[in-house]
Amino acid sequence: MSTLTTLDLEKHFSFLRNADQEIKKQLLEHAQIKEIPAGASICWEGDTCTQLALVLSGAVRVYKVGESGREITLYRIEKNESCILTASCILSQTRFPAFAVTESPVRAVLIPASILREWVKRYEVWRDYVFELMSKRLATVIATVEEVAFRRVDARIAEFVANLAEEKQEVKITHQEIAFELGTAREVVSRILKDFERENLIALSRGSIVIQNKPALLEKARLL
Repeated sequence: MSTLTTLDLEKHFSFLRNADQEIKKQLLEHAQIKEIPAGASICWEGDTCTQLALVLSGAVRVYKVGESGREITLYRIEKNESCILTASCILSQTRFPAFAVTESPVRAVLIPASILREWVKRYEVWRDYVFELMSKRLATVIATVEEVAFRRVDARIAEFVANLAEEKQEVKITHQEIAFELGTAREVVSRILKDFERENLIALSRGSIVIQNKPALLEKARLL
């Protein structure tokens, strides 16, 4: 892992800043850097997790697919983050329960599963890191479940669209991509977006949306 130094690791992963030099040395010895292109499937449901990735740059989408073929985004792994599902699978030696795909070119530090298990047993700094990771991601996933279970789809779409961009700004996104994000059907998204367009909240064109009245969209999200 000659292209990264101890200072690089401390910059990207703050939990290592106060770690013993031996811990940093072992990470430099055992981990490797990998670059993955955008659009690459890096984990399939049922896969064995052989390594944990610490993301240096780029973004990975972690999602579930239902029997109907619908997708829902669980969370994203971005710069200076890692995947709680992968860590959980490594520590419990179970299979990966979702899918993961790169949304942009990703550069990551990879730690072998057996090494991670050893470090979590031996070093408090690694135990704390994994537990903190679990805590943060669990909160994200619970929030997603609450959204799907307790909020109306039109409110969720209004909020999602409103947060895509500033007013009058065009955003390149398809109805199917919105459906994947929110765990609903493309037809439902299209119908609701058409309603928003008739109310002059947005303007639709093929593969894009122009936000015309962001405050009204946010108000609709709160009221529905």
